[in-house]
Amino acid sequence: MKKKKHSKLLILGSGPAGYTAAIYASRANLKPVLITGREKGGQLINTNQIENWPGDPKTITGSKLMERMHIHAKKFGTNIIHDHVTKVNFKKKPFYLKSKNYKYTFNALIIATGSVPKSIGIHNEKNYQGKGISTCAICDGFFYKNKKIAVIGGGNTAVEEALYLSKIAKEVHLIHRSNNFKAEKILIKEIINKSKYSNIILHKNHILKEIRGNNKKITGIYIQKIDTNIKKYLEISGIFIAIGYNPNTSLFINQLKLEDGYIYTNKSKKNNITSTSVPGIFAAGDVTDNQYRQAITSAGTGCMAALDAEKYLNKLFFL
Repeated sequence: MKKKKHSKLLILGSGPAGYTAAIYASRANLKPVLITGREKGGQLINTNQIENWPGDPKTITGSKLMERMHIHAKKFGTNIIHDHVTKVNFKKKPFYLKSKNYKYTFNALIIATGSVPKSIGIHNEKNYQGKGISTCAICDGFFYKNKKIAVIGGGNTAVEEALYLSKIAKEVHLIHRSNNFKAEKILIKEIINKSKYSNIILHKNHILKEIRGNNKKITGIYIQKIDTNIKKYLEISGIFIAIGYNPNTSLFINQLKLEDGYIYTNKSKKNNITSTSVPGIFAAGDVTDNQYRQAITSAGTGCMAALDAEKYLNKLFFL
C-alpha cells in the first residue's frame, strides 16, 4: 500500500522554474513540497558554462547554479523530496500524483517538468554533450567565437541559430536532411543570401553521420548525402542541434489541455496566466514554452506560478 503525503502546495520539477516557485511559495508561508523528478536540477545541469545569469558576471556551471537554487529553496523551508512520479489523476478529486512508494495529494499544484532537446541518436552524441554539442546558441554561442561550427536542422530554430552564430563564429555549416527548409520564408531568404555573401555554408540533403573527437572536445564530423554513400569531413569545434524539443508532458495527456505537446496556460488573460485547464493546477517553465527556453524566463514564470497559486489558495481557504 502506498504511503500518503498531503501538502497545501505541491511543486513538480527541480529546474529554474520549480526552484523559483518554491522560493516564492516558501516566503509566502505556503509550506511547499517540491518533488525533484528523476534528474534533480533538470536539463540545466548538463550546461558546463553559463555567462548570462543576471548578477553572476563570472562563469558558472549549470549544476552549480541548480545547487545554489536548491540551497536557497531549503533555506526558506521548502520540503524537497527526491522522487519520480509515474501517474497522475486530475479528473476527479482528490487530485493526486503517484510514485513507486507514495501517493501525493494537494490543494494546488505547480508543474515545472521542463522539456528535453530532441537528439539525433548517433554514436558519440551523448559522450560529447557539453563538450562540443549544444542545443542553445544564445547560451553557448559565445564560446565558439572565431571557430568553425555546425548547426543541424532546417526549421525556424535551426535557421535562427545559424544566423545568430554567424555573427560570432568564423564559419557556420548548416546541415539539413532535405532540399527545402521548413523555416519561415523571410528566414529562408536571409539564410540563402548570407550563404552567398557571408560565412554560412549550406549542406542541403545531408545528414550528420559521425562525430569525431578526443573525448574532451569535438574535432570534426562526417556528413553524408541522402540516398548515397558519399561522405565528406568537416573540421569543426562545435555542433548545435536544433531539431526541436520534447516537453515532459506524457504524464498529463488526457489530464490537462495541451497545445503541440506543451501544457496550455491562460497566457492571454490579465490574471492567473500560469493557470492550466484545471483550476488549482499551474504550470511554468519549458513545459509551457516552445519559444524562449532560457533559464531566466523559466525562473520568471516559476515566480508567476507561485504568486498565482498563492492567490488561488487564499481564496480557497479564506472565502
